[in-house]
Amino acid sequence: MLGLPSVPAFCLRPRDLRRGAVLTLVFLASVATAAGTGCWDRGGAAAASASSSASSSASGSDPAAGDPSAQEPRTPGTADREAVARAAAEAVAEGKSGKKAAQEVVSRSGDRWGTVYDQGEYAAFAEDLDGSWTGVGLWTGRGPGGRIDVDKVQPDSPAARAGLRAGDRLLSVDGQTVTGLAVPDVIALLRGVAGTPVVLKLSRDGADLTETVRREHLRTEAVTVRQLPGGITVIKVASFTRGSGEQVKAAVRAAPPGAGVMLDLRGNPGGLVTEAVAAASAFLDGGLVATYDVRGSERALHAAPGGDTARPLVALVDGGTMSAAELVAGALQDRGRAVAVGTRTFGKGSVQMPTELPDGSVAELTVGTYRTPAGRSLDGGGITPDLAAGDGVEERAVQVLGGLGVGP
Repeated sequence: MLGLPSVPAFCLRPRDLRRGAVLTLVFLASVATAAGTGCWDRGGAAAASASSSASSSASGSDPAAGDPSAQEPRTPGTADREAVARAAAEAVAEGKSGKKAAQEVVSRSGDRWGTVYDQGEYAAFAEDLDGSWTGVGLWTGRGPGGRIDVDKVQPDSPAARAGLRAGDRLLSVDGQTVTGLAVPDVIALLRGVAGTPVVLKLSRDGADLTETVRREHLRTEAVTVRQLPGGITVIKVASFTRGSGEQVKAAVRAAPPGAGVMLDLRGNPGGLVTEAVAAASAFLDGGLVATYDVRGSERALHAAPGGDTARPLVALVDGGTMSAAELVAGALQDRGRAVAVGTRTFGKGSVQMPTELPDGSVAELTVGTYRTPAGRSLDGGGITPDLAAGDGVEERAVQVLGGLGVGP
């Protein structure tokens, strides 16, 4: 059985996303990194918020958070935890798959973000939150008719060296058809032991092709920094994995004094909520980052004091900005700290809580929603940028920073 301390307390985990959302998992439904979720880290969540109620729940001391039998109100379109656990227990007693039975209940409930993971899948997710994983280097999403499309290929990965590219359609993995599968199930097929081969059948421009690649231990840099003319610093956050918040803070401290910053959240599928709050704290001096509810109980997330509140700031967003990344963009926008430039974000603002099932699998079920400091719901509508820009987003951002007195 999984130990409860290893289970994140709250997650915003996109899954089964359409290709228009750009980057999918964490789930992110990502084959390369599931860190796109937006999850609580039990170890550091209490430090992320000055709110006693938020700190209590984040550290795992909320009785309802740890007791699957606790009574709670249930929002329409969410799964009943007791029903899910009961279905899993009955299936196990009959010698059947508890995970499969639980997933059937979740699917019937209409819980858009609810899903069930076996022990191996959940362990892989924990690895993803450290920014590393074992796989072939594909990000995938569901297209029309349940098709599985390649959204992105990790540079210098087995998939990249085999010539796979975004836009390919994944047909099967080791002979198992993937069309119609949930993205986390596709992730499970692609995961495995480093060095083991996996046969991928794909379709490209109407022609089928087959590639055999070997799984590798892969890693991505969650935060990268580069300089533009005029001293502008671009801080790209690919996902909020462990340590990314401190990396953002370090990048801001290292930026030229008084120079502008672009915080690039495009294609960021989310990650750890605590890391997202830490990243927002780089630009805020305390105050509210977001509110959220768990079964009707309101909580709050607050930035740490001492952030840089004077430096001109633009946040770059798009349809692939999801979950915890939307929390950051919404907080900076509502607090008047940043000008958001780009396109509307994805709109993933619901809270998932894990429940361990009798067979050791984990069901993540929606229990609430997030709101920005101004009270805007993130779920469904996303964040509307202050300045719409499709192509040439960085150029528009440079113009905005120029208007704020930054530039060559």
